[in-house]
Amino acid sequence: MKVATAAYPLDFLQSWAHYEDKIADWVRHAAEADADLLVFPEYGAMELATLAGLAVASDLEASLYAVSDRLAEADKLHAKLAAEHRVHILAASGPAATADRPVNRARLVTPSGRIGQQDKQIMTRFEREAWHVAGGGPLRVFETELGKLGILICYDAEFPLLGRALADCDVILVPSCTEALAGYWRVRIGAMARALENQCVAVMSSVVGQVDWSDAVDVSTGAGGVFGPPDTGFPQTGVLAEGTLNQPGWTYAEVDLQAVSHVRADGVVLGRKHWTEQDGRAETASICKLS
Repeated sequence: MKVATAAYPLDFLQSWAHYEDKIADWVRHAAEADADLLVFPEYGAMELATLAGLAVASDLEASLYAVSDRLAEADKLHAKLAAEHRVHILAASGPAATADRPVNRARLVTPSGRIGQQDKQIMTRFEREAWHVAGGGPLRVFETELGKLGILICYDAEFPLLGRALADCDVILVPSCTEALAGYWRVRIGAMARALENQCVAVMSSVVGQVDWSDAVDVSTGAGGVFGPPDTGFPQTGVLAEGTLNQPGWTYAEVDLQAVSHVRADGVVLGRKHWTEQDGRAETASICKLS
């Protein structure tokens, strides 16, 4: 299959039609490039808060619910476009209200109109200390026409046990929103590590650019990237494709799921298969004083 992963800039939307046109244009460009799977980034949905006006969009608490109020409508738009272009779309994540606190929710939309939800598991310091976004649950493996897909939203990709929970996935999607270059590289290294450990493909998308209407997404640094294990059937660097830092647009890569199956069965190393050999060994490390 062909994957398209976004470096996505946020806009101050003038109307719902403005948003419809923007998303439709992005999807159309990827579909015309014969992409089968389109991956939008974490918190790309925050631009929906601007439809409620500047005062709401710039208020951290109010913006959470302004976005949440629009997600169902956004999902209908993505479902329409997925059916029209016969593509799978990971819609940009955004705050979704719950009985307690909002969670950070991504939605995977299929051409048949089915929608799977994945909430972020572990919150960053900003999310938990300033924004009070809550961890959702649980992790899911989505069985699709394209194969088994999993989603680790940004910071989640930095935790190997979350990645291991998705060990059956052929492809792990990593939508991200990172302010600093260091944040981008933390998530990218995490995505590459999960591809290495699970002997699968990881697809990272990013919000890019600056906005003056939200402290949550005011500065975003990143690029699209597609990564695999540096092993049989994959590039020696593990990089199938990488976009130019902070340049908006799609990054494309061909993903061969047979290569995933082959490297898992007969790679130079078999890290996924050998994972359980850590059990016990990692718990028995002892202090050895050399001074």
